[in-house]
Amino acid sequence: MDYVDPLIGTENEGSTFPGPAMPFGIVKLSPDCYKDARQNSNPGYTTGAPVYGFSHTHVSGTGGGPKYGNILVMPLTGSVNVKDRSSAISNEVAEAGYYSCVLNKYNIKAELTCTRSVGVHRYTFPSTNDGHLLIDAGAYLFNGGEVQYPVNSAVKIISNTEVCGYGRVRGGWNKGDPYTVFFYAKLSQPAKSYGIWRDDHVMYNATEHKPIRDLDYSDAGAFFDFDSTAKRQLVVKVGISFISIEKAKQNLESEAGEKTFDEVVAYNKNQWNTQLSKIEVEGGTEDQRKMFYTGLYHVMLMPSDRTGENPLWKSDAPYYDDYYAIWDTYRTSNPLLTLISAQRETDLINSLIDIYKHEGYMPDARAGNYSGLTQGGSNADVLIADAYAKGLKGIDYEEAYKAMIKNAEVQPLNDLKEGRGGLEEYKSLGYVPDNIKRAGSRTVEYAYNDWCIAQVAKGLGKMDDYSKYMQRSGNWQNLWRPISDHGATGFIWPRKKDGSWNDDYSFFVVGSWNDFMYESHTWEYSFYAPHDIKTLVEKCGGQKAFISRLDTFFTNKYYRVANEPGFLTPMLYSYAGRYDKTASTVRNIIRNSYKASRGGIPGNDDSGAMSAWFIFHAMGFFPNAGQNIYLLSSPIFPKTTIHMDNGKDIIINAKNTSEKNIYIQSAKINGKKLSNPWFTHDDVKNGASVDLIMGDKNAAWSK
Repeated sequence: MDYVDPLIGTENEGSTFPGPAMPFGIVKLSPDCYKDARQNSNPGYTTGAPVYGFSHTHVSGTGGGPKYGNILVMPLTGSVNVKDRSSAISNEVAEAGYYSCVLNKYNIKAELTCTRSVGVHRYTFPSTNDGHLLIDAGAYLFNGGEVQYPVNSAVKIISNTEVCGYGRVRGGWNKGDPYTVFFYAKLSQPAKSYGIWRDDHVMYNATEHKPIRDLDYSDAGAFFDFDSTAKRQLVVKVGISFISIEKAKQNLESEAGEKTFDEVVAYNKNQWNTQLSKIEVEGGTEDQRKMFYTGLYHVMLMPSDRTGENPLWKSDAPYYDDYYAIWDTYRTSNPLLTLISAQRETDLINSLIDIYKHEGYMPDARAGNYSGLTQGGSNADVLIADAYAKGLKGIDYEEAYKAMIKNAEVQPLNDLKEGRGGLEEYKSLGYVPDNIKRAGSRTVEYAYNDWCIAQVAKGLGKMDDYSKYMQRSGNWQNLWRPISDHGATGFIWPRKKDGSWNDDYSFFVVGSWNDFMYESHTWEYSFYAPHDIKTLVEKCGGQKAFISRLDTFFTNKYYRVANEPGFLTPMLYSYAGRYDKTASTVRNIIRNSYKASRGGIPGNDDSGAMSAWFIFHAMGFFPNAGQNIYLLSSPIFPKTTIHMDNGKDIIINAKNTSEKNIYIQSAKINGKKLSNPWFTHDDVKNGASVDLIMGDKNAAWSK
């Protein structure tokens, strides 16, 4: 835990937040900033920008538009100014479970920690008789392409040490229905006076907002006044709930109760120590260890475990929110959890199945108790196939299979919210035609989703379905046009409904929501056939041509390290018999793109997906998600020990590893020599020793 630096990723579009959270916790308490009268990052934090308060709900690493930023607390001195309250900060300290800074304008030291559902603040005021604490119930993050809108908020001052209320907000990244965050707060010392505000109208001695109907307006809040000439420190505990004020109070009392601020810090850090110690690395540089454990920390921030906090239905199943988004996390974060926290991954999948049972579809993304936005395929299918292939217990795979079939067969009314857009055309034509948004990336992803369905069908004995979806898994080939560029032949290309090709297209158009490809271009997406790489190699002209194509792709810097579609691509060299190029390519990407600094993540961390890419490669292997295989790459650490839920350990010994010795010379698993640069989950699920000898040159040890 000493190696965790939550400031890593807060710059360079990493979009992480620096404040405290618990592993998969509800409260994510962090500073929110203005820059040029607006917010410049989805988590609300921007280095060097003035802080206008500390809110309790955030997402980590996400792009697009913002979400959350609810129930904000801000200390200040001087007059009560509910509009212009921001302050520059200094002396930032960010650790797992703790954050502090100095609010320069007010000379107040702010310290933050939390439990699962309770934010705990400690503010040290200067000696003054006009200290104040503001609680903004209507706060929300407002900048971005998909804007949040306030709906309703109100507070009620119960006494000179207690206040409760709620904030209700709609919209944001997933264009969600309104969600409500309730709170109950308790102050460590009585206020000498207090009041409330609505918009900019401050009302001294008033204690409660009158109920109003839902409408768009600014915000409402409460303020408390203090004389800090004698007692300068104020502790504020804020319980959060998505159910009710009463539940928020219960959360505060059961989780924080009579605990001191320092006791909560110690509790939080202990929880992180338990989770982060599931992987132990030895050796490497201090920066490498810092990057590794901060990455693992980021993986464990989302989704949020809101079991017991689901306002939509009652269920015995776990409830998780903030799948933001599975399109990102299925590739790395979820396979990592399967290795180190199998029960957590089981709970996540059971949560997805429960959402399907109550709402009709598993989400590909979800936040604020509302599914959406769906970027590409129905990638919860990959999570289920991955769990099935790796033998995760405690999942009703028959029910999961029903959810997969719903994705594959029933066109949703709102394909941004759930399911597969263009599904009817995909089923009838074998591809999504180019008049439908994201037709190219959708087609190749649907093909892989279908392959995942086929594998589960086969395991459940549904052989007719297996044949059907295996046939559909080849649909990516229906967009393969034998067109050439930079020495490579064959690309995923826009195709019209009548079967003709669209010639008005470029090889390097990086698309978004309305384009043929999503968040990448056809040079990158034409490598996406994770289930059928043998056919992909053949269509590219054979092994030699395929390797040359990969060389062109990486040498010419067509690879987009900041986006997930290319996560697996460096490993394709190994499928083509050139493990050495996998090793050198991976090491070059890490060397050039990952740093132990605020800008040290090469793009949106996306709920830890980008961090998990580094974690796997630092350990020396990488998953092909949805399958029972791990491909060897180039380990950074001489020894890595993975402690699995079943009490067994996977130990990776990499003898002689260094910045020069990046190539495996020989490999054994459980004492047996490996002749291919991969192993299976079955090889390691009951514990294993993976022994690697490293060197500075390629060695012909693998096929």
